Amino acid sequence: MIKKNLSLWVLSLTTFFLLACSNGSEASRDAKPALAPASSESYIKIAQPVRTSDPNKIEVSEVFWYGCSHCFSFEPMVHAWAEKLPSDVVFVRSPAMWNELMVTHAQAFYAAEALGVLDKVHQPLFDEINLKKNPLRDRDAIEKVFLAHTEVSAEDFRKAFDSFGVKSQVRQADARARSYGIAGTPEIIVNGKYRVTGRSAGSKANMLKVAEQLIAQERAAKK
Repeated sequence: MIKKNLSLWVLSLTTFFLLACSNGSEASRDAKPALAPASSESYIKIAQPVRTSDPNKIEVSEVFWYGCSHCFSFEPMVHAWAEKLPSDVVFVRSPAMWNELMVTHAQAFYAAEALGVLDKVHQPLFDEINLKKNPLRDRDAIEKVFLAHTEVSAEDFRKAFDSFGVKSQVRQADARARSYGIAGTPEIIVNGKYRVTGRSAGSKANMLKVAEQLIAQERAAKK
């Protein structure tokens, strides 16, 4: 009976993470045939453009969640792609959140940035949830990941995680996502003007191709 209950719990948790990649209106999944990059159907124009971090650069923002299996599989692709972006493009990440668990994970992301260890814990946070099936429900669970992969002390981690600065960034990220009109994860936002999703582009690989076309479009508009 215990074994049966445990199996049901694991199945329920897995289902929760799969469903949570969407906020209920649109899932970013590879369900459609690939569309021609930058065609009017391959992206969604944001009605009211959102201010970017640097007006002198073309900003590409990945909206993601550590608990999203689509984001987990997309991460190696977008990481390699972002490494090769030209100097006039800035790549940023912005965590999505439409429940309390996602808010907690957003705090983990910004705490890692504040402590200068995002490069050391970004993938482990993904792995912990998607491979080890550890939901990282609270600060204590997340702390163990930081301690295992960085030299940060428990005290410094807790100070950063609970800091006003980190919580302020979480609120700003939530406000941005609402302004973008995010419907699922992952999504790519180009220069605060265009949303690119797996559904609109046709596949995760096409999301990056569409983003490249929109970058070129924005670059041409600056001339």
